[in-house]
Formats: sequence, C-alpha cells, structure tokens
Amino acid sequence: MKRPLIDQHVHTNASPDANRDATMTAYIDKAKKMGIPGVVFTDHVDMDTPVELFKTFPDYQTYSKNIKPLNTPDFFVRMGVEIGYQPHIQEKIETFIQSHPFDFVICSIHLGDKLDFYNGDFFIGKTQQEAYQRYFELVLESVENFQDYEVFGHLDYIIRYGDFEDKAFDIDDYQPLIDTILSTIIKNGKGIEVNTSGIRYNLGVMHPNLAILKRYKALGGKIITLGSDAHKVDDFYSDFEHAIALILKAGFRYITEFKARQPYFIEL
Repeated sequence: MKRPLIDQHVHTNASPDANRDATMTAYIDKAKKMGIPGVVFTDHVDMDTPVELFKTFPDYQTYSKNIKPLNTPDFFVRMGVEIGYQPHIQEKIETFIQSHPFDFVICSIHLGDKLDFYNGDFFIGKTQQEAYQRYFELVLESVENFQDYEVFGHLDYIIRYGDFEDKAFDIDDYQPLIDTILSTIIKNGKGIEVNTSGIRYNLGVMHPNLAILKRYKALGGKIITLGSDAHKVDDFYSDFEHAIALILKAGFRYITEFKARQPYFIEL
C-alpha cells in the first residue's frame, strides 16, 4: 500500500445517532495520531423519515464554513454526505445535493416502502426471503432512477436487522437481482463501498459480503471505497486491515477516493 487509505464513511455528532463526543476535532486528532493524511465526514441526511431522531440534519452552509479552516497544508478535511434515498423525494434530494459543494455522496437506503428497518416495521408480514428480496428490489429501483451519488452504501445493509436467528443469505438466492443492481451501478459510472461496520454488529461479514464483491469485480466493477461507518471516535478506521485483505481477495488492486466528486485511484 502506497500510503494510508482514507476513511470515507464517518459520522460526527452532527449525525443525530452519533456519539456526542464524536466531534470533527476528535476524529482529526485521531487520524493525525495514526498518520492518516485526511478524513471525509459523511453525516446523515434522511428526509421524510418516520424516525423522530432523524427528522433534523445539519445546516450544510454552516457545516461547509466550519470545515474550511480545519484544512491545513499537511491534512485535508472533505465534506461528504450519506443520503437516505427514497423514490418519492428524489427531486428534493437532488436539489439538496446540488445546492452544496460536496466532495463525496453516499447513497444508502435506511427505509423500505416508508417503513423502518431498525424498529422492525419493514419485516412485519414478510418471511426473511421476502424481506431481503424486497430490499434488493428497492436498491435496484434506486440505482436505476437516481444517479447523483458516487457509491452505494452498505449494499446488503438489510442483514443488520430483522428478528432472524441467522441473518446471512446465499447470494444465489438473489443472483439475478444482485447482478442487475451491480451491472446498473457499473453502467452508470458509480461504485460501491466496503463498509466495515458489519464486524462491529457481530454479523461476521463486511457490507457487502465477499461473494457480492467478487461478483462486482467479475461484472467489471472498478470503483470501490472503504469506510468504517463510525458513529463514535473509537470506531474510526476500524477493521481496515481486514477490509483491505478482503478487497484484495476479491481481486481489486485499487481503492477509490473522492475529492470534489472526482475519483482518484489509490494502489493497494
């Protein structure tokens, strides 16, 4: 690896579900101590959510002004965002993104059919396979219709939730759907992230799992980012060594970083 990679999925205390001690300064101090040359903050923006906690999000005009003085000649701070996509507010999301000078946009799905994953509403009346099938259908709908992003976040996020004894799935059960998702992402010049939080959630896998990463590579995928999805400073850069090994095992030799929404390929 030529230089330390950047954690490109980090939540400060501007995200309503992040630790109150997760300040920009705290993350920057940790990154500098680790010899990492920069950080990308990707706080949550979830519009029209039934979850009270997420009904407010940062004022990005103020946010942008706060970030600028944190940049120094030997350390950079980039402004990203994690957008919670829903099809009925796509125009509103696009207007929001285009109104701010983001370096990096992650598109994620945190709600399905306006139902919350975390509290279990999405799973009511569905078998595990039906819930996962519907989730991947929603992912496909999003990548077919929305393109104002750089990477799709935690692609198999659905396995975090649901009251199932074994949350894992066999990619073969959803192969045509997952292939179409990945092919659409590739065709549109977008990418996916490797999100290390699955390890912290005791799922035993990263998001997405190795089988999906290998399929993405086989279909011609090239853009892949790496992020901890930290919501507290202790989780910043967590499990990156494991993630890099996984990415190499999937056949990738480069990781992608973004500045001003332009990709830069970093050799592993």
